[in-house]
Amino acid sequence: MTTVLIVDDQPMQRLGFRMLLESVPDTDVVGEAAHGADAVRQAAELRPDVVLMDVRMPGMDGIEATRRIVATGGRSRVLVMTTFDLDEYAHTALRAGASGFLLKDARPEELLAGIRAVAAGDAVIAPALTRRLLDAYAHHLPGHLRNHEPRDDPRLRTLTGREREILVAIGRGWTNAEIAERLVLAESTVKTHVGRVLAKIGARDRIQAVIFAYDLGLTRPQTTD
Repeated sequence: MTTVLIVDDQPMQRLGFRMLLESVPDTDVVGEAAHGADAVRQAAELRPDVVLMDVRMPGMDGIEATRRIVATGGRSRVLVMTTFDLDEYAHTALRAGASGFLLKDARPEELLAGIRAVAAGDAVIAPALTRRLLDAYAHHLPGHLRNHEPRDDPRLRTLTGREREILVAIGRGWTNAEIAERLVLAESTVKTHVGRVLAKIGARDRIQAVIFAYDLGLTRPQTTD
């Protein structure tokens, strides 16, 4: 059973999410919050598996709430919901520690699958959207950082050559299947490598690995192969 805390300042939106989640047997809505401060409080009290988080709310917004929830080091993982696929706050929410990003007009099955994936420790963002978000993020960087040479980091030195290749591929938004095809590996082998990479760099999930690769200059905007 996956427990969910719904956070949205619109009562009808919260009702819609609740009705959907309560229509399936493997999710349980344990609470609702209308603003970020209440979300932080309830997340600490209820310890849900997933916090379904709106971004734009009065008072404490979803970004700050996400940052505070993640900073506790608790079990709750945050799935951000927003209206626009290139919402100006989306990349900031991901950097704050969110484990996924979906649109509010996502199909019911996409939302349910996203919640299950985040609860299981995976990240939820389509590769193409990952690339677009990274491009948007890059445009918020100071000009001298946008095309910087790859930086060194002690965590990179713990990776094998193959694992570094995998990290770069993750940073480009490739799926495991795409990595397997391009590097001529079995998909199960890729999955094992991905797990080792995440552990070695201390990333909670794939999205944090993408940001890590991007921040170190291993991946740049508009990377094509």
